[in-house]
Amino acid sequence: MNTLSELVSQLRDSRGFQHKRDIGDIAAALAASLPGGLQDTAQAVALGDDCAAIPDGAGGYLLFAIEGMTEDFVAKMPWFAGYSGVMVNISDIAAMGGRPLAVVNALWSDGMDPAAEVIRGMAAASTAYGVPIVGGHSNNRSARGQLAVAVLGRAQKLLSSFNAQHGDVLMMAVDLRGRFEEPYPWWNASSHAPAKRLRDDLALLPQLAESGLCDAAKDISMAGCVGTAMMLLECSQVGACIDLDALPIPDGVPLTRWLTAFPSFGFVLSVRSEKVDAVRELFAARDIACAAIGEVLSGSRVVLTQGDEECLLWDFALDSFIGERRPEVRDAA
Repeated sequence: MNTLSELVSQLRDSRGFQHKRDIGDIAAALAASLPGGLQDTAQAVALGDDCAAIPDGAGGYLLFAIEGMTEDFVAKMPWFAGYSGVMVNISDIAAMGGRPLAVVNALWSDGMDPAAEVIRGMAAASTAYGVPIVGGHSNNRSARGQLAVAVLGRAQKLLSSFNAQHGDVLMMAVDLRGRFEEPYPWWNASSHAPAKRLRDDLALLPQLAESGLCDAAKDISMAGCVGTAMMLLECSQVGACIDLDALPIPDGVPLTRWLTAFPSFGFVLSVRSEKVDAVRELFAARDIACAAIGEVLSGSRVVLTQGDEECLLWDFALDSFIGERRPEVRDAA
């Protein structure tokens, strides 16, 4: 059994954490290239959220999300890569309180193998979630397979990574009715589920935003539940204490694996304390596990607890996670 300090080390060294840390370098390069810095991106929330949010002129927001699939994923699991490309983008739209409208994609392949399987997977997800594929770009003369998928959505009220507040309760909502796509960290509770259930479950997120029960959320990504919470916390300039014993977890799945899992339906929420019960009941009514997993604190430290142990995972004041890194920190990483 891993000690808490060993778990912290594994998280910090994980592929999901390292990939998320690249965001800071990309954002810094973009800021340096625009005359007005990142303010020139002209969106309602800063970079770091699950989608771009653009005021639509009618009191709501257009949401725009994009995801790229890794080369090894496309090569080894083309159908599920196509399915996931649509699924994860739709989840990003929901994470910001939105409803998806349409999907486009960019697909590179060496002939129709595995392009045809990728397309079949995308079509299956499009049908299941009721979001049409309306166009894209293709290249069947590429040296290797690549896939990027983008989704357009609309929100009346936003859930954002920038709204967590000191005193909030951190909550995790996740569909445990799934299985791992072995040997990968992808917890699939989607491709075998009824389409109506998938659509109605995702509708809970805009319902949370529009009812005022929550205004801060993030889709659990390849950084896992704790890494996703860290992104939300850093964007909101707060810290937290997270109790690993409180995480909803499937029966028989080791904690070490679950901490780096990428669930098909999974969200971290930052909820005002008086609204926690109502949020929990909303998810429970649809048989989705939802639990309070920690407390949002002032400051910059993210601390993990397990049993009687406590260990510092990160201090944003010393080293950013997805924000721009100091040169000396980047060189030492």
